[in-house]
Amino acid sequence: MEDATKTLQELERKFWQSMVDEQTDTALGLLDEPALMVSAHGSMKFGHDEYRKMAEHGQLVLKRYELGDIEAVFPTEDTAILMYSVTQTTAPRESSKGGEKTEEMVDTSTWVRKGGTWKCVMHTETPAAKGAHARG
Repeated sequence: MEDATKTLQELERKFWQSMVDEQTDTALGLLDEPALMVSAHGSMKFGHDEYRKMAEHGQLVLKRYELGDIEAVFPTEDTAILMYSVTQTTAPRESSKGGEKTEEMVDTSTWVRKGGTWKCVMHTETPAAKGAHARG
């Protein structure tokens, strides 16, 4: 599973970078449909059209990120759960509405392999406790 772990780490970084670069089509190519997300804002189930609306018209944009301590678990050979810490900086889409905000988070992403292609089916995001980080 070492090769799969490396591939998934690269895909996770590619997804994050697609948000910084505002490359919605790249993100959609990595998402299963429907997909799920759980965060401090609640839980949601969304398809590609809903993701496009969030990515292109949401109130916040991702300015930069740093992923750390990425660990992978494979419940089956075609299912993987990644756990990692992330420092993320967001800003209002309209720059007149305030400044940037940097947060420390702990995230998970669940990926499934369908027809040889990995797709993210679920993502969770939780504020990190002070001084906490993802551990294997």
